[in-house]
Order: sequence, then C-alpha cells, then structure tokens
Amino acid sequence: MTGPASVTGHTSVSEKIELDLLVEAIHRRYHYDFRSYSRASLARRADLLRQRLHCETLSHVQARLLREPELLPLMIDCLTVQVSEMFRDPDYFRTLREEVIPHLRTFPSLKVWVAGCSAGEELYSLAILFREEGLESRTLFYATEINPVALARAELGIYDLDRIPLFTENHRKSGGRSSLSDYYTAAYGGAVFDKSLRARTVFAEHSLASDEVFSEMHLISCRNVLIYFDSNLQDRALRLFRESLTRGGFLGLGMNESLRFSAHADAFAAFAPDERIFRRLATAPLREARHDVA
Repeated sequence: MTGPASVTGHTSVSEKIELDLLVEAIHRRYHYDFRSYSRASLARRADLLRQRLHCETLSHVQARLLREPELLPLMIDCLTVQVSEMFRDPDYFRTLREEVIPHLRTFPSLKVWVAGCSAGEELYSLAILFREEGLESRTLFYATEINPVALARAELGIYDLDRIPLFTENHRKSGGRSSLSDYYTAAYGGAVFDKSLRARTVFAEHSLASDEVFSEMHLISCRNVLIYFDSNLQDRALRLFRESLTRGGFLGLGMNESLRFSAHADAFAAFAPDERIFRRLATAPLREARHDVA
C-alpha cells in the first residue's frame, strides 16, 4: 500500500525504535533500567516527558537527557507511575487485619517491605493498621521506590486535603479501629500525617529491575507495580520477593496482578486469592492455604 498509510506505519516503527534507544540510553547513562517495562505504558509516559521538555521527538529527548543530567529528576518522575491512595482496595486491608495479622502476631519481631511505595500512601496505611493492631512497636518498615522525588514526598507524609475524605472512607471500610483524623493535622494547606507513623521506617531507593534482595521480610506489599512490567521483569521481581520473604511470610499484590504464569508460582500458596494475598511456602504445603495459586 502506498500513500499516507505507509507513512503512518513507518512513523510507528520509527517511534518504537526511538523508545528502545531512549531507554537504552537512560540505562547506560544513569543506570535506571526501564528496558523491561510494558511498552504501551512506557510509550505514554515517554510522550509525557517529551511534552514536558518541549521536544518534537523522543530522539530529541534522548539527546537532551544525555547532555543535561539536571533533567534526571524530571525524567524519573515522568517515567514512573505515581497513582495510589490510602487503604486502597479496603478489602485487602481488612483481610490483612482479620486473617494475616493473627499469623504475624506469632513472631517476636516483624519486617514489612512496601515495594514501590510511591508517595507513601500504602506505607502510612500499613503503619496505621499495625498501630491499631498493637504490632507497630515490634515492626520495622522498609519503604522503597525508584523515584527519589516520590520517596521524598513519602518521607514528608503530606497529602492534599481534598484527598482525605476518600482516605477516611477507605480506612473505615478496612475495619479501622479509630478515626483517620487521629493520625494527621491540617497544616501547610494539606493533611500532615503524624511523624511517629514513620519513626520505624527505613526509606530507600530500590529498583526491582536492577537491585537485589532487600533483607528478610514477613510481609511484602507490592500492589499495582507489576502490571507495568513485562513478563521477564515480573519474574525478576517475584524472585526478589520469594528470596526476601521468610518461609510462611506473606505477599500482597494488586487486584489485577497474579502469580499464575510466573516461574515462581510454586513457591507460594494463595492465602486469600480474592484479595491477591499469597503465602511463601515452607518445606511442606501450609494447611491454612485456601486455594491453589491464582
């Protein structure tokens, strides 16, 4: 076929090549690895970066990033997804409260890893839940994120006031034992969460694409992160979780995420499949596991 359709097809191929070259350049120049991220999602975010930099093409973006290292924070902020809310999917947190916490109570000390913590909404949700269940004082939280700008926001714990009604309703639906207002004060035009909630938290930059195992955990919550990875990177992340979890530890994923096709599925049993909570198998299948991995 000739005419405009051919031009469109050629442009599409060119854009794919430009995207491949861009992520390869970012990896070689700055050691941030986006090469195994889902291409459809990455293309949208790369185009956002192009617009923010007022560039005509991704090739122009690549040229600027290679020569202007001061653009790195903007690049990371555009290429990573920062969408979350406190107590998102309340049934997940209710299940943690009612079914997972009883098992965690049996450990004298606990480690919890929030992988891909974004601006901290999931971290503060878990810190509040563990405080309400009396486990905060023996728990060490690890909040990790590839995006240093988002990680700094998480450490501040300040959220827009117009988000608080949704956070409050989610907390109530999750079985909250108090009012969410007990944990924040209104200041600086936002809701500032009590700094004591992060007193037992280690904040750290960590990439599921390139870094390795992060301590030994009893609970890992990594929700709505794997959906942005291709299958190879999903397997890499799940290997990290498998190796990081103590035997009998728990893994929480997002509602649209699964272990079904993972090379590491046989290391887990689906503890609460509807809420995407899995348990790291011991040497023998755990009797409390309720279904096969889904």
